[in-house]
Amino acid sequence: MCAKRQRKEVIHMIEDIILRHSQRGMDVLRPYMPKAFCEEAVEALLNLPHGVIFLTTGFYVAGYAETDGPLGTEVLAQALKKLGYQPVIVTDALCKDYFEPMGLEVEYVPFDADASFYQDLLLKRDPVGLISIERCGINSKNDYANMRGVSIRENTATIDQLFSLAHKKGLPTWGVGDGGNEIGMGNLKDVISKKLSLVPCVNKVDHLVIATVSNWGAFGMTAYLEKLTGVHVFPSYENMHKYLEQTVAIGSIDGVNKVHVCTVDGYPAEVEEEIVNALQDSLSN
Repeated sequence: MCAKRQRKEVIHMIEDIILRHSQRGMDVLRPYMPKAFCEEAVEALLNLPHGVIFLTTGFYVAGYAETDGPLGTEVLAQALKKLGYQPVIVTDALCKDYFEPMGLEVEYVPFDADASFYQDLLLKRDPVGLISIERCGINSKNDYANMRGVSIRENTATIDQLFSLAHKKGLPTWGVGDGGNEIGMGNLKDVISKKLSLVPCVNKVDHLVIATVSNWGAFGMTAYLEKLTGVHVFPSYENMHKYLEQTVAIGSIDGVNKVHVCTVDGYPAEVEEEIVNALQDSLSN
């Protein structure tokens, strides 16, 4: 009994870790989420049969993909690969060459792709599940907008359509977001409309993970994969930062300050290291 109680304390601490330093209202949304929302999302993920899992990311900021999203996607994809799944990254040209050097498969989506493209993609790859990490979804005004309410429709492939089609086919979906305009935040659209100064995304998912930074949400999921399977899949901070440097060298920018630097959402690298180390520590408890 004592061991079980200790495990729950560790699990809930991970949710707390990925919601540290909140600046955009994710702490406000926390009461509307299950207490162990990240644990539950990962338990559902581990119930999937081995097969293809789509992971999508890439958020347009000032001509580039921002640094939040690709790193978390790479970390989670590599973890799933180690566990016997076949991760396939679904993204647009903004993330060109981000993932192939890491040995990951990629399906590129044209900016003008329509529903038939996504239907064909589902038929071709036959995924067992879909995960979105920091990917803009359509909002209640039928637009794709950034955190400032500026439309980015012309620079955003409508990959959220893939999730809508998956839902109709009964395929399970996951979403990781940190602001309210990402795929999956439709689960909380009424709360976001009332509590946050944002027109919310309306795309829903079966399992939502919120975090101060979406990368951290993916890190939290990866920590749970290790915790629940006993397989070492959580990388070091050094490896994470090395990959971040690679994406910035290609062209990724910090989504807050819009500069080609190795930071995410304006947080100093020391804060990111703190989060990663805290998650590492949670795995040793």
